[in-house]
Amino acid sequence: MFKQAFILTSILSLLAIPAAAVQFPDGRSSFEKAPRLVDMITTQSSARVWIAKYYVTIDLPSNIGEPLQQVTIQQRQGFDNIRYRINETVAFTGTPRRKGEAIAIKSATFDQEQNLVTVIFDPPVPPGQTVTIGIVPTHNPDNDGVYLFGITAFPAGEKPLGLYLGVGRLQFYLDNRFF
Repeated sequence: MFKQAFILTSILSLLAIPAAAVQFPDGRSSFEKAPRLVDMITTQSSARVWIAKYYVTIDLPSNIGEPLQQVTIQQRQGFDNIRYRINETVAFTGTPRRKGEAIAIKSATFDQEQNLVTVIFDPPVPPGQTVTIGIVPTHNPDNDGVYLFGITAFPAGEKPLGLYLGVGRLQFYLDNRFF
């Protein structure tokens, strides 16, 4: 019984130690624990709409070890390739329905060949927060259907290793009122 209590106490004390960042000898950095993709939503789900915004929400638990430096959002599936008004990209703490403080964006870029949006924060976002990124398409796709996006998070550091968080999913519908 004493031995079991000792083992349990030892394990619990290890869990209480704050997470340290993973630093490799060659300068690469990684998260200690994974950030979590909470959701990806659109403000307008009708195809062809010109006034939509897409929100990606990521939870940064307090034990991830490194602040969040960069996020990439890459369209992986969908009939149309979506284009963006990248200069209208925003970021804030909280969720789309409970917006918090604005987060400074160092740069936001869009690579049309790879269908890849890259958002870099300056300063990096510290652990223990929920972060939402808002990107604005030039318009929703012309064709309805499911559009999938790969979301990857990168920690701060000179050679950060990206961590794939999962798939964001948007569904667009044709509005038949015009036909």
